[in-house]
Amino acid sequence: MVLSAVQSGVKELREVAAEAELQRSHYGRQTLLFVDEIHRFSKTGQDALLPHVERGVFILCGATTENPSFALTAALLSRCLLLRFEPHDDEALRNIAMRALSDAQRGLGAQALALADDGAAALVLAASGDARRCLGLLEIAAERATSRGQGTIEQADVQAAAEGSVWGHDRRGDQHYALASAFIKSLRGSDADAAVYWMVRMLEAGQEPRFVVRRMVIFASEDVGNADPQALAVATNAQRAFEFLGMPEASFALTQAAIYLALAPKSNTALTAYANARRLMKEHGQLPVPPKLRNASSTVAKVLGHGAGYQYPHDFAGAYVAESYMPQALEGAQIVVHAHQNGFEQELESRRRK
Repeated sequence: MVLSAVQSGVKELREVAAEAELQRSHYGRQTLLFVDEIHRFSKTGQDALLPHVERGVFILCGATTENPSFALTAALLSRCLLLRFEPHDDEALRNIAMRALSDAQRGLGAQALALADDGAAALVLAASGDARRCLGLLEIAAERATSRGQGTIEQADVQAAAEGSVWGHDRRGDQHYALASAFIKSLRGSDADAAVYWMVRMLEAGQEPRFVVRRMVIFASEDVGNADPQALAVATNAQRAFEFLGMPEASFALTQAAIYLALAPKSNTALTAYANARRLMKEHGQLPVPPKLRNASSTVAKVLGHGAGYQYPHDFAGAYVAESYMPQALEGAQIVVHAHQNGFEQELESRRRK
């Protein structure tokens, strides 16, 4: 039996289960249920499958282009064997194309077309491991070659068929996260070439540019920080340029920012400092603000000693006086740690008062 999750719901599942139960109990036949686009089933639909799968009413086989870890419920996924289909390699795509050209019943064999070597290479490149894309492009290229009165599909035919086609990408699935991860890791690894490549891959595939520039703004503080304080300004200026110019003109500003961030000295001090402060907060709870650091803004506050003993730094040479500003329980705790002192952090560390 075959169901499409796009067109079916709980009602159809119940009907299939009833028929499968009948086949099993009366005729001793085991039913194989194939559900196409199984990720399209809602949580309720997926939950409706569980009792029938557990009782063996039917053998469930589901197909999905999404990451099952995200698209399927944990309960259903735990009862399934996961098989991952990898993209076709170049040789497999060539074989698929040649078989389509030779099959007169289901393919293009009746047209007696040949595929030139450069046409095959262009087809494999454009297909990017996808057999359906390969066959679709082959069909369009064949029509172009036939319209020109040619019996051979050339490179130009394939390139014309692929022109304007959309690169494989999704905004929330595996491809989205894979490309974004490659982009960030290239920036972090100071590889400007790779960073620009992955960024362009995302943008040309239709990724929202605001997402890309947002990631760069985050990166400027998380992975560069005060090692190069200008990095945050570059990233935020790229964001402003995008909002002002739009695409495709803003692509140059985004590329400029990506190159700058990739080649900037790296530091995750902002990340670790925030984490250290958060850890101390969780370990010690809500420690009271020392009285000397409180504002004596009322008579009651003055009676309670708020502000008493506070030393105003501008009353001292260099606008500095040795003082503790931490809660008493945390005196001496160091939150900001310049582990590597890269770039401008060397200057900042030299300014720290011991």
